[in-house]
Amino acid sequence: MILAIDVGNTNLVLGVFDDSKLVTSFRTATHQEYTEDEYGLIFDNLLKSKGINTKGFQGGIISSVVPTLTTVLEKMCDKYFGFKPILVGPGIKSGINIKYDNPKEVGADRIVNAVAAYHKYGGPVIIVDFGTATTFDAITADFDYLGGAIAPGIHISSEALFKSAARLYRVEIAKPERVIGKNTAESMKSGIYYGYVGLVENIVDKMKQELGGGKVFTVATGGLAPLICSATKNIDAVDLMLTLDGLKLIYDKNKN
Repeated sequence: MILAIDVGNTNLVLGVFDDSKLVTSFRTATHQEYTEDEYGLIFDNLLKSKGINTKGFQGGIISSVVPTLTTVLEKMCDKYFGFKPILVGPGIKSGINIKYDNPKEVGADRIVNAVAAYHKYGGPVIIVDFGTATTFDAITADFDYLGGAIAPGIHISSEALFKSAARLYRVEIAKPERVIGKNTAESMKSGIYYGYVGLVENIVDKMKQELGGGKVFTVATGGLAPLICSATKNIDAVDLMLTLDGLKLIYDKNKN
């Protein structure tokens, strides 16, 4: 079995692979102050709750955009599960050609998503990842990573609105029944939701044009992907396991 861990600023996702099959996955909050022992106990309990033998791992892989947790989780894997994980970063074998001005600036999660998207859907392909930030990444038919766009995540945007306006308050992020709200709560829900749908559609359209204007597959991932993508035809597929699948693909390229 292989343990794959994706560390984001808001959530931490782990998946267990048996050969090429994803057996189970978990999503938990990211706590930068936790130690390897705290994470070890949390992961151990989560895995055992699904009947996973935590001493049966052959290896694992970590992608992280939270540097302070990378070493913590590396130590945790060694101490609790008996393996030294592969870390996604500079020098890792991915097969992708990174055309960014400075390849080291590309987040590990974006490279992992790009590898998975190209492997599963071919190219050219656009990936939209709804995380703490919403990222857009463009991959050519030749497996070149061109770059993309980074926008504030929907939770960040809604919190900024709440904190900056004295008479506005937190509202649920949900698809409203109509665009024209009849009260403040409805109006905020509409503005946040359809404003974000418009952001996604506009950026995807412009990226397709820059990719040549032909057929470009677009895949979305991240916790809010199903909600946002239900209101747009610009997304061809929602794949919530994209990052975990990419981690397994990169693990297989680097395990020896």
